Amino acid sequence: MSVRRVRDKSGWAVNFAVVTIKPAMLATSSHTWIDGDKIPATGGCLVVPNHISHLDPLLTAYFVHDHGRIPRYLAKSVLFRTKFVGTVLTSAKQIPVERLTKDAVGAFDAAVQAVDDGECVVVYPEGTLTRDPDLWPMTGKSGAARIALATGAPVIPVGHWGVQEILYPYSSRPRLFPRKHVTMKAGDPVPLDDLRAQPLSAKVVAQATGRIMAAVTEIVADLRGEQAPTERFDPRKAGVQQIGNPTKKKKDRP
Repeated sequence: MSVRRVRDKSGWAVNFAVVTIKPAMLATSSHTWIDGDKIPATGGCLVVPNHISHLDPLLTAYFVHDHGRIPRYLAKSVLFRTKFVGTVLTSAKQIPVERLTKDAVGAFDAAVQAVDDGECVVVYPEGTLTRDPDLWPMTGKSGAARIALATGAPVIPVGHWGVQEILYPYSSRPRLFPRKHVTMKAGDPVPLDDLRAQPLSAKVVAQATGRIMAAVTEIVADLRGEQAPTERFDPRKAGVQQIGNPTKKKKDRP
């Protein structure tokens, strides 16, 4: 496992997160980092991971930081409304997003600006925790693709597996002992140059989104040692709500 030193100025909020989050992650999990050096050491880029637990943003941040970058997340706006958490997120230059509203365009503009300014921006292309019953990456939203097409920045797919053993999606009961093992792997940049050369259209955005999700899914399948479904789960076709806890009326999975 290669680890790179962070070159960018961190600031108090990032330093606070590092000294609090990393020890907590080490106490509750062991990890294997694979090919993290595929994340560009400098310059604007997008990191696009799968999303299977409310804990995985912390582990993804750990992974990205261990490979020399300070992650800037598109995070749901409700997190910014808590005074302390909101102060830390704002000071760490995280980007609030109002999901499924017209105000989401503000997050898009902020993300594009961050990438253009040379930041490493983390975007969950699924937009929320996967609704797939077996936790495979589901159909993607257009946000990551639109940012990638607007900026021309490299898009680095990241797959991970294991964090769901610590905290299953929407469960309120973490399983801290024994320590669980998490594996996280980065892939080669998603090939999008041919699409960037075309006029922007819904079709081009859909193709870019499909390529991003295919790249992420391929990594997850490799880590799981399983074949991914031939068709990605689509919550709209399945009649599953797109945000929030889709099983809130059911007993949490242990």
